[in-house]
Amino acid sequence: MTDRLSQLIAAVEEADSSKLLLEAVQNLADARLEGAIPILIETLSYNNPGAAVAAVDGLILLGNPAVPALLELLDMHNYTARSWALRALSGIGDPRGLVTLIGVATADFAMSVRRAAVKGLGMMKWSWFPEELCDIAQEEALDALLFVAQQDEEWIVRYAAVVGLQSLASAIAAQHPEWQSEIQVQFNLMGCNDESLAVRARVWLAQHNLNLNFPSKSNTDSAASYSAPSYSEEKKSPLSPTDWQNILNKLYEIKREERLNATNQGDPRHFEKLAAAIAQTNDEVK
Repeated sequence: MTDRLSQLIAAVEEADSSKLLLEAVQNLADARLEGAIPILIETLSYNNPGAAVAAVDGLILLGNPAVPALLELLDMHNYTARSWALRALSGIGDPRGLVTLIGVATADFAMSVRRAAVKGLGMMKWSWFPEELCDIAQEEALDALLFVAQQDEEWIVRYAAVVGLQSLASAIAAQHPEWQSEIQVQFNLMGCNDESLAVRARVWLAQHNLNLNFPSKSNTDSAASYSAPSYSEEKKSPLSPTDWQNILNKLYEIKREERLNATNQGDPRHFEKLAAAIAQTNDEVK
């Protein structure tokens, strides 16, 4: 296995054309070897979108072992690499990325990055969360998704928010029917008023899948008939108690800021400082 990994990494390092680099990265990604994580992440910094897509796909396949390195990359100054890292983090759905995804989804200046973050919130592995932490996390995700659905100027980001809200509505139906009602209200507004026909059509599909537009069924019962994505049925969380404590501390910090600024309570725009620390805004805006 070590020899195989070494050969695959060498092929990436020795590639002398875009085509050869793409092929080498695809082969490395397809091998699904955890030892490939550093070179796959390094590939995200190359000026080769095809290779970056292949690396992202490979990191998503590797899943949770890749998350610590991806989160570290988000603190660096290469915006292109960070945007690809965010796409990988979103595709994995690891709870350690929750607060980062919320901040980016609601405040990043790049449409494609916001869309990826919203997608990540929709793919979050809620079944992994301890019961005492899940409500806090889902409430923050709901606030962020509703904000994006209402406020984002790009239709493709609002479209992604609808997909995320559909997934979240299914996850929260039994425990929080009142939150599902908030989603239903938002869907009703968007289905009638959104300027994009594509967004309105996606809302109608979400309502149909969740049966939110059929008053003869209760929200809880109808949502239960919707088959949640397979990631919600994965094995028990591999996260450590320290991981969960770190997530809890970040969420408590959010709640503390909301209490200190009551006029901004429940408004995901309070994540702007977090997003600014992730995104390289100064050079891009100039």
